[in-house]
Amino acid sequence: MLEVLGLRPVEEEVYRRLVSVPSASVDDLAAAMPAHAADLPAAIAALEAHGLVARSTSQPGHVVASPPALALGSMIVQREGEMRRAQLELGRLVEQYRGSVADRAAVDTVEVVRGPQAVAHRFAQIQRGATTEVLALVKSSVALVPIDDNPDEELALRRGVGYRVVLERDAFAKPGFLDAARAAIDLGEQVRVTDALPLRLVVADRSLALVPLAPTASDSGTGALLVHESGLLDALLHLFDLIWAGAHEVMPSRGGAELVGPDRIDDVDAVILGLLLAGLTDQAIGGQVGVSLRTVQRRVAALMERSGAVTRFQLGHEATRRGWVG
Repeated sequence: MLEVLGLRPVEEEVYRRLVSVPSASVDDLAAAMPAHAADLPAAIAALEAHGLVARSTSQPGHVVASPPALALGSMIVQREGEMRRAQLELGRLVEQYRGSVADRAAVDTVEVVRGPQAVAHRFAQIQRGATTEVLALVKSSVALVPIDDNPDEELALRRGVGYRVVLERDAFAKPGFLDAARAAIDLGEQVRVTDALPLRLVVADRSLALVPLAPTASDSGTGALLVHESGLLDALLHLFDLIWAGAHEVMPSRGGAELVGPDRIDDVDAVILGLLLAGLTDQAIGGQVGVSLRTVQRRVAALMERSGAVTRFQLGHEATRRGWVG
């Protein structure tokens, strides 16, 4: 927890133990922390340098913890000042970078990122640096990454960054995909589906794009293109906007399950309707909801009869009109 202030784990543990007692000697700390006994002298010296501990004047050989509000508070203020200075420097560097864009060769607008770790690092950087919006095209061949396994996405969503994601319908053939999508939607992510996508894409603030490249038969590694502001980036953004406009919204909401009276439908029917309107097949819907294909077909037929719809297209219209989906 205190690593953000520059403390090593052993230093944090020593300080926490000293906070809980009036004072302690190195031997006392060694008895309580035998695994770190050899590191204690250096840890205490580092804490002294930070102003977090002091030598006891009443008990020679003992150290005492400085008041957390005073000691840690000053460190936090110092870090905040450093962050403000770093933000100012970032602004200056951004302006310098923009001023030199016109002088860059066309090839400088695209960087080649090689290796899975480097690609993952860039992917994390893009999300951490986003301030307004992240756009993404996700092909079904990509392994499902739950939002719990992508903390940068969740943190970005929680700080107000908008996410618009288009998925291939085949992705919903994977067990548990709906639950992962709903978790993201609950945090404010907008998700749509389409039949097929021409490429994978992640864009931050419409100013920086990452285009992952599938490995070829002769290359077992993974790579990506990092595209800066340029005509190529404009083309990628235009492609995303076209795909987004033609994709179908995923609406796994409860919708009519929240209604009362004769118009109420149950949770399962609400989810089935939402996925049906998103264009998923009955087979894919059954896999996500956890029911058989025949059960999906039977429930859809019952909803059509109940709403007086002759076709599934009419069912979608009636479901929206009646508030069964939302």
